[in-house]
Amino acid sequence: MSLKGKRILLTGATGGIGYPLALALAAKGARLALVDRNGERQEEIREEIVRSGGDAVSIVIDLLQNQAPASAVRIAMQSLGGLDMLINNAGMIDFTLFQQQDPARIAQVMSINAVVPMQLAHAVLPQFLAQGSGRIVNIGSTFGSIGFPHHAVYSASKFAVRGFSEALRRELEDSGVEVTYIAPRATRTALNDAAAVRMMETNRIAMDDPEVVAQIIVRAIEQGRKECYIGGPESIFARLNGVLPRLVDAGLKKKTRVAHAFADRGVSINPE
Repeated sequence: MSLKGKRILLTGATGGIGYPLALALAAKGARLALVDRNGERQEEIREEIVRSGGDAVSIVIDLLQNQAPASAVRIAMQSLGGLDMLINNAGMIDFTLFQQQDPARIAQVMSINAVVPMQLAHAVLPQFLAQGSGRIVNIGSTFGSIGFPHHAVYSASKFAVRGFSEALRRELEDSGVEVTYIAPRATRTALNDAAAVRMMETNRIAMDDPEVVAQIIVRAIEQGRKECYIGGPESIFARLNGVLPRLVDAGLKKKTRVAHAFADRGVSINPE
């Protein structure tokens, strides 16, 4: 499919993948509604796109607030005259021992990574169905296929996104509305803190530049792909986990032991 003239709502527009993805989409001629809570940075990105001859509007909103996803979709439709695509890119990640994770943070990560994408899809779906076309793109993770140690909540949230994408794609068969699930492997973004980066370097875990990931996402959309797993070895490992999880358990033992020291923040979280 051609992206020229397509009206796209992109969440997490100021993030590590979101920024190069916004530029790549705009370079293809897409009209963008950039959604993020970082208004200052988002306006800088919007201005950069406009200076390059692109078309973008900025919607500053905290998607964790009540009714915010529906409001973001409504504003985007009003600003662009409708929507052709939703890209759920906003997300959070924690690298920590599960017993040290703040219970409030657990709810926050699950909400922004899994619940908010569902709410946005729910809000945009009536128009897509009415026009008989549209695409929902959910950015997941390799950790949505492999429950990765020290990323328990993040993995759970991305498993949810993968399951939601699969179920919704099947539900919308013959409707004209498409669903694409994209699973990057580790990416060099600010979402990974210093401890996570050191752990990945020590364990020789491959990390992609966000610009590379953005280009792969754009190609997957243009090709109309239903799923796209980034990274050959990671894709194989993810599929192996689906049929031989105990083998993957064994394969991760050494990396888990190394990672434990990096993940242990020495903080005890006791819920009130």
